[in-house]
Parts: sequence; C-alpha cells; structure tokens
Amino acid sequence: MADIMIRKRKRMRSKEIKAMSRDLEEILGVPVFSEDDPVDLAESSEFNVVYVGADILGIVVDGKPFLTIRGILKYRPERRFVTVDMGAVPFVTNGADVMGPGITDADDGIEEGDIVWIRDIKNQVPLAVGVTMRSAADLKSKAGGKAIRTIHFVGDKLWKTGE
Repeated sequence: MADIMIRKRKRMRSKEIKAMSRDLEEILGVPVFSEDDPVDLAESSEFNVVYVGADILGIVVDGKPFLTIRGILKYRPERRFVTVDMGAVPFVTNGADVMGPGITDADDGIEEGDIVWIRDIKNQVPLAVGVTMRSAADLKSKAGGKAIRTIHFVGDKLWKTGE
C-alpha cells in the first residue's frame, strides 16, 4: 500500500457536509454523500482530501471540491467529463497531461480552469481527474498542445491508498 501523507483529519459539521454535497451535485449532476454520512476533511501534501467513511471519495483543489476516481466510480456523475481516444489511455493512466488531439468529446458546460474527469471512449470508465486549460468548445476542436493538467490518476498514491 502506497502512503499518502495525511494530517489534521477532522470530522466535518453537518452544515459543511450539506454545502459541499450541494456544490458537488450542482457540478456533477448526481447526488453524492449526505449529511448523515461520516465525512472527514484532511490535509495531504498536494490537496485536501475528503473521507466518506473509510474511503477517500473527494478532493478539494484550490478551494473547489471534486470527486476522486473512486468517488466517480461510486456516484457515476453525468457532467464534467472529457472523453479521450484509446491511444491516449496508456499515457493518461501514467499521469501524463491530456493533449488536445486525443480528445474526442467533452461536456458542453466546461469552462477554462474547471476540474474535470477523464474517461476513455470505449469503456467510459474514469482514468484521471484534471484541471482544464480550455473551454469545452476548444477541447472539442482538437487543437494541438496541452489541454488538461492531470492532478489525480489511476495508479497514483491517492488511488493506491484505497487498495
């Protein structure tokens, strides 16, 4: 089991849980954890993590909450996705940033600077979470260069923490 440095883990108040859950539901289009669930917020070396029970299902990057890959697998969001072709999959799952030509589809509501989840075209399974450097229209245009900066991917320390 790979270790991710976790410190200052504390239980969130139900008012904070409700606000975060509402924000995530607004962003992703699906209900996530409720105020009845045991939700903790903890600091890690790169960003804050959100525990729901014993699992890390959320992250907070620059004050913005989002789901981890395990959270995406559990709650199955309908929005904020970017689809990549199968040629990009080995690179994305090794932590590479997503390049424009590998993108085949994107949610229309994506703006520059949004946190998104990346999935493959064939299986539609989540591969990574990243921050966009372009809007949805620019992502779909397949323009060259870096399009998404990866912050969490299958196989990284955060993923291995849940094994």
